[in-house]
This record gives sequence, structure tokens and C-alpha cells, in this order.
Amino acid sequence: QDFTVRAVRQDDLESIAEIESVCFPAAEAASRASFKERIAAFPESFLVAEADGKLIGYINGCATDSPVIYDELFYSTTTKQNGENLTVFGLAVIPEFQRQGVAAQLMKHFVQTAKSLGKRNVILTCKERLISYYERFGYVSNGISKSAHGGTQWFDMTLALDK
Repeated sequence: QDFTVRAVRQDDLESIAEIESVCFPAAEAASRASFKERIAAFPESFLVAEADGKLIGYINGCATDSPVIYDELFYSTTTKQNGENLTVFGLAVIPEFQRQGVAAQLMKHFVQTAKSLGKRNVILTCKERLISYYERFGYVSNGISKSAHGGTQWFDMTLALDK
């Protein structure tokens, strides 16, 4: 399947909210309002994958000086734009396009974005079963995260960017 990765647009909101609800349990899913704020606040670090005019996935985050993601970051869009780290809030691909390299391409573009913004690291939290997936991109696990987002145990991961 052919797909393209591009910057988010305001009119992507409904599709993004739909993808989120399909890919994440309710306790972990970001709200439509939250996405609306993120698109407005951090458009430079919000990418979408599109196939035949339909959104099939996205990746988004924000800049922070914190070396790890803390829960407030998920809910606040007042964080610093010029932090040295770029967070990954979410990486999601609809089920029928999973295991086709879409998430990998989104991550690749996101890392490129982080480099072009002059960031030092890309940071994310993931569930234990996904640690090895992110390690393939060069992320290193920093152990159990303090985040209790969605009532789940998360692991902090860091990808150091070569300048």
C-alpha cells in the first residue's frame, strides 16, 4: 500500500480522534479536545500518514526540557516549545495498515523533524511489550516510568540524536 507522511492540518482532527479511539483503550486515549489543542500548539511535531486521501496513522509530541515524560505533559499545551527533547505522545496506525511499515516511517520522519528542530533527544514512554520494538529504532530503555497514565505501567525510552 502506498502512503505519504505529511504535516498535520486542522481539518485532520476528526480522523485523528477516530484513529486514537480505535488504537487505544479509553483510559489511555487522548480526547478530541486534547488533539485540537495539540494541533494548534505543536503543529511542527505532529505528523500524519495518509493513503488514498484517508488518514491511517499519526505521531505527535511536544518539546520539553524534562528528560522523561511526566503525566502533566499529556494534558497541558503550555509546555516550552524550545526544550531540548521532543516527546512522542502517541504513535498509532489503524489495524488494517499495521505491520506494513507505516509506524516505522512515521517514526523516521518524526526523528528527522526532531533533528531539524535542533533537539538532542526523542523521548517516549511505552508498555513493556513494546520496548524491543522501539529499541530497533535506537531507543534505550531507562526503566520504569513515573507516569501512571491510564493506570498502566510504562517504561521511559530515550533516543539520543547525533547532531
